[in-house]
Order: sequence, then C-alpha cells, then structure tokens
Amino acid sequence: MLQLIQANWLVFVAVLLIGIAVAYWLFVVSSRPAKRDRRPDVLDEGAAPAQRNQALIDAPPAASFGMPSDFAPPPMAGTMAGIGEVVAAAAMVETQRAHEPPQTIAAEPDATPAEGSPADGAPDLALAAIAQPDDLRRIKGLGPKMQAVLTNLGITTYAQIASWTDADLDHLDTKLGAFAGRPRRDNWVEQARLLSSGDTGAYEAKFGKI
Repeated sequence: MLQLIQANWLVFVAVLLIGIAVAYWLFVVSSRPAKRDRRPDVLDEGAAPAQRNQALIDAPPAASFGMPSDFAPPPMAGTMAGIGEVVAAAAMVETQRAHEPPQTIAAEPDATPAEGSPADGAPDLALAAIAQPDDLRRIKGLGPKMQAVLTNLGITTYAQIASWTDADLDHLDTKLGAFAGRPRRDNWVEQARLLSSGDTGAYEAKFGKI
C-alpha cells in the first residue's frame, strides 16, 4: 500500500485537494443566504412603515356625493349600522327629483322674418302692393321680361320704384342678371316718380312720348 502511494503520490494529492474543495463548497458557499432580488416589503423586519394616502384620507365619504346641500343625514349615519339608512334616504331624494314637474322654458322669439317683411340688411325693394297694379311697361327701358322679373319680386307699382334708394338699386342689380344696371341707366326712379304723380307733360318733356 505504501509503495502504491509512493508511486502515485501526485494522484493522491490531487484527489485530496478536490475533496477539500468539495467540502468547502458544501459547508461554506452553500450555507450563505441567497441574494434578495426584490424590493423590501413593509412586513419585512426593520422595514419603514407604509406611507398613508393622505388624499384618500382627506376625501369626503362616498355617500356625500350627489346629495343636495340641505340634505341632513339620519341618526347613526356615521356608523356601519347607518349605511342602509343613508342609501334609503338618497334613493328617496332621487325619487322626489324624478317626480318634480319639468321647468317651463320661455319660448324664444321666432327669428324667421314675418312674411312680406324684408330680412335685416336687405333693401326694401317690394313695398305693399296696391290692389290695382300699374303698367310698368310705360317706363322707358322696361319691357315684358323685366316686368315679369319685377312682379316675381313683388314690385307692381310706380310708387314702389319711385321710392328706391341707391342701396335698393344695388340689391336689384344682383337679381337682374344680364339686365343689371338698366334701372340706373334708364333712370327708372325718376320716370316712376313722374308717372306716379300723373304729370304726363313733365314726363314727356324729359323722356319722350308715352
């Protein structure tokens, strides 16, 4: 045996070193506590106390939402025994609100212009027509087509044309299409004024024979 050890002493030394290393691993390294890879919990030993949610603490009780300002909680409402009473009181308030008659809303004025009245900003081209319309074709430059256009606009008398202003003429030009500008060019306003007054002599002296 001694001869065997002397012949292979290097092998025995290597085996001895390996045995020592294994024993060290088993008794020293393996006995170390495992490294913690998590955040500390408030239940751990030595951990700081948990912080309170102050906003939640300061918030009003859930039962107070939706209650009218004059609502008075019943007795024992601040305890667990009064929760049912609070819920019942809130349900009663909602029922009363549901049975309240709807508020009367004042009727808004009708923004639609009355029939026959001109809209705001539009020239008053058509005044109230009399029962017997005039023969507008007696005005120089006003033919049957133009008379039909004016009739559609509600213009049927000399007095209406005689009352036109520059704004009325501008507004009328937007409706005459190819005939735009003719009322000014042929001086319809002055013709209508003379015809409505019945002064035939003055009319023929300025505009020619009717």
